[in-house]
Amino acid sequence: MDFKADFKQERITNDGVGIHVRIAGSGCPILLLHGYPQTGYMWHKVAPLLAQNFSVVIADLRGYGDSDKPKTDQKHSPYSKRSMAGDMREVMRKLGHKTFAVAGHDRGGRVAHRMARDYPDNVTHLALLDIVPTLAMYENTDKKFATSYYHWFFLIQPSPFPETLIERDPEFFLKHKTNHWGRTAGAITDEAFSEYLRCFSDPATIHSSCEDYRASASIDLEHDKNDFHKKSKMPVLVLWGDVGFVGQNYNVICEWQAVATDVRGHSVPGGHFLAEESPHETAEALINFFSIVK
Repeated sequence: MDFKADFKQERITNDGVGIHVRIAGSGCPILLLHGYPQTGYMWHKVAPLLAQNFSVVIADLRGYGDSDKPKTDQKHSPYSKRSMAGDMREVMRKLGHKTFAVAGHDRGGRVAHRMARDYPDNVTHLALLDIVPTLAMYENTDKKFATSYYHWFFLIQPSPFPETLIERDPEFFLKHKTNHWGRTAGAITDEAFSEYLRCFSDPATIHSSCEDYRASASIDLEHDKNDFHKKSKMPVLVLWGDVGFVGQNYNVICEWQAVATDVRGHSVPGGHFLAEESPHETAEALINFFSIVK
């Protein structure tokens, strides 16, 4: 199956916000969510493998890719993970999927985590790629984290400070981030990078992605604290790069066991971009996990 030829592209609207999706395959439905500073295209190596067994839906989060960039507010609520999770639930509902599995990388993993919190009757399986819970990361900030994840603190500065600096040379910024986080030369193909750059060069995307991080440092933390006591009960898979920051600095499984009851996981070769650095290992892990009967 070919990612560009066989995945049908659609646009689905939730409360006036258009969400760009790619769809292919048949079987039990799974939703794939991307991270920063990428788009749904990051699944181009993994999705065709999954679509041999499942009905695959790949979405661009609001504020990213070819999805809409809604106007924000003082609380950054349009870019809260709760708002993004609502988009994704509506996407799946309009596609006819009442229950479905979710896999999210990076920011998409944080949206997937919020989906599991807000819509436990809809999410059957939760797969999280190279993250630990947002609240845990902020509450345990140290020099090592602040140095490696400096963008968490840079992007939350009041607009238009980070936006202005990034807009001066978005290609330089994008190359720096992908090279800094990845550990496998050539894993992000020239075609994929061009697609990420096409979207990231839009000032609206730069602003919206900053709003995503501003929300994570404010309203998202409120939501996470409010329901921290409620552990997610669906099966959870966590994957991380064996030479990436997350795996080398956190006990990933233990961090997720604090917020979920049924957690399993392991490392895969590479750094942060698992789906592009180790696509076959990532796909195999997801296929095995999504095949578990809940």
